[in-house]
Amino acid sequence: MSGSRLTIGEGEPLAAKCQTEIEVKHGVGLHARPSVTFTRLAKSFPCSIEVAVNGSDIWLNGKSIIKIMGARIRKGSILRIRADGILAEEAIRALKELIERNFDEDKKHGRTA
Repeated sequence: MSGSRLTIGEGEPLAAKCQTEIEVKHGVGLHARPSVTFTRLAKSFPCSIEVAVNGSDIWLNGKSIIKIMGARIRKGSILRIRADGILAEEAIRALKELIERNFDEDKKHGRTA
């Protein structure tokens, strides 16, 4: 993960730009439930969040369920996720962890990893 942070006053983050790359390992990729989980988490942050798939130069709005589901992100896809603005670093970390946890689907269905 790379990024920079500007601060004001008591170390409060003013703005940051961060980016990370991660492989989707979820069995069927970002179908409906994982896409909803991803975009819901993305929307919880005030910064902009964008996603590029498999080295594409096309950046999709990471808060748009239509854009994320429409990208047909499959298992093995490489996602580049970038965030810009307040709490960008935290947003990137949370989204990357969500993907690493397979969107918490194992927990929801009573299965263990």
